Amino acid sequence: GGVLFVPIVGGFFPFHLDFVRGAGLLVALASALSAGPSLLSGGLASLRLALPLALVASASSILGAMIGFALPTQVVQVALGVTILGIVVLMASAKKSEYPSVPAPDALSAALGMNGILVEAGTGRQVPWHVHRTPQGLAVFFVIGILAGLFGLGAGWANLPALNLLMGAPLKVSAGTSSFVLSLVDSSAAWVYLNKGAVLPMIAVPSVIGMMLGAKIGARLLTVLPAATIRKLVLGLLAFAGLRALLKGLGLWN
Repeated sequence: GGVLFVPIVGGFFPFHLDFVRGAGLLVALASALSAGPSLLSGGLASLRLALPLALVASASSILGAMIGFALPTQVVQVALGVTILGIVVLMASAKKSEYPSVPAPDALSAALGMNGILVEAGTGRQVPWHVHRTPQGLAVFFVIGILAGLFGLGAGWANLPALNLLMGAPLKVSAGTSSFVLSLVDSSAAWVYLNKGAVLPMIAVPSVIGMMLGAKIGARLLTVLPAATIRKLVLGLLAFAGLRALLKGLGLWN
């Protein structure tokens, strides 16, 4: 999605970064919207968990988009490079827990009804779940929203560990809810880019079509290639694109 699209296209193509960020939001949004209905119907995305987090992140994504337009392009380019390289470190070091241990929900998550039952498709096993550290989670999603709006990035790379490792949602619920939150956050930020005239159909439309076609090819490759190979490929691409964005912003590689 956008986390690969923005640094690669912004670093290697002669488009202004504002147009690339606007297209990046639509690229990430298209993938999230295409997955949303099946995730909700399959019980892998929780509305009760997603909506409070998405409300905070959507508001901050608008703020992030406005900050992005106020800053000089070179500053945004350098910050993008630093952020992408930070994402590489996060993705390389982050662990996942299929069923995190949450002794008891906190008062806020209990009041908001952030709980549910995950039904395993293969076995029919029902796994009750609830979350904790909700205030910390809201604060993290506020920052995630700013980054999404500022750089036009899809924020799944940050949503998943925040939901799974910080708040304690099961891994499958975290992945599904992450995609649903992403669709709401990117929709909010995209309006700012549309209002500023930073969404060019000649960039956005081919990008979204290419992403959808690439996703189908990627899904087939996923059944053939080892997961470790795909992980290394993605991390390598991100590291190279992040370094390129950083050096371009510093004027060392134009």
